Amino acid sequence: MDFDDAYSNSAYIDGADEYPDRWDDAAHDFRSLENAFGRARLNLRYGEGSREVFDLFYPASGKPEGLAVFVHGGYWMAFDNKSWSHLAAGAVARGWAVAIPSYTLAPEARISGITGQIARAIEAAAKCIQGPIVLTGHSAGGHLVARMRCADVALAVADRVQRIMPISPLSDLRPLLQTKMNETLRMDMAEAKAESPLLCKGLRDIPTHVWVGANERPAFLDQARWLADGWPDTQLTIAPDRHHFDVIGDLAEPDSEMVKALLV
Repeated sequence: MDFDDAYSNSAYIDGADEYPDRWDDAAHDFRSLENAFGRARLNLRYGEGSREVFDLFYPASGKPEGLAVFVHGGYWMAFDNKSWSHLAAGAVARGWAVAIPSYTLAPEARISGITGQIARAIEAAAKCIQGPIVLTGHSAGGHLVARMRCADVALAVADRVQRIMPISPLSDLRPLLQTKMNETLRMDMAEAKAESPLLCKGLRDIPTHVWVGANERPAFLDQARWLADGWPDTQLTIAPDRHHFDVIGDLAEPDSEMVKALLV
């Protein structure tokens, strides 16, 4: 198997180059409007690193029902939280606050270090919002929120987490050892095993719902199925007519099945 091809998404999505600008524009418009209405707190810190920040969006309805956290993807090597603000729209419209963190990218950080950053970001956001917490993330972000169910990850607010929704997650990192991107990720077999949610030795009792697009690369469909089959109390949804780049769009829609499943 050509693992570089297996885990390449852009080459198999029509108009792939247009998506980053589309995400940036939608995120900017949503963030600017919410900030103008006083419903956004931007660039809140959860650590000393330059990228250890998160944006927090509040519902218009008053006291939030709880906290939703979205963690972005990019193979731990690309993007920051500013490209995804619009994905808060669905949960915010249903009365939830939404936190979207950035994190240090590889090669400056290793995946194990990023996992710890996300735990600290969730803890910091949880200090701002009372009530239950739900976690979702896409691709590498799906990996990172899945790791929050693993007992080896220190997460002080784990008892408040009522649901995790990894979207198109990377659940077993061992295949990535055979890709060129590992020149940047710098994983060895020990880290790949330790950071693979599928291989976690102990799991927290948190219901999990894996979501993946039906039109994604076979490798991503495999990764989603492995996690759903390998973890107890885990559902799987294969969304029709969705690929790796548009599968997250339903987070912006308050009445979408994705948002309803996340906030159950």
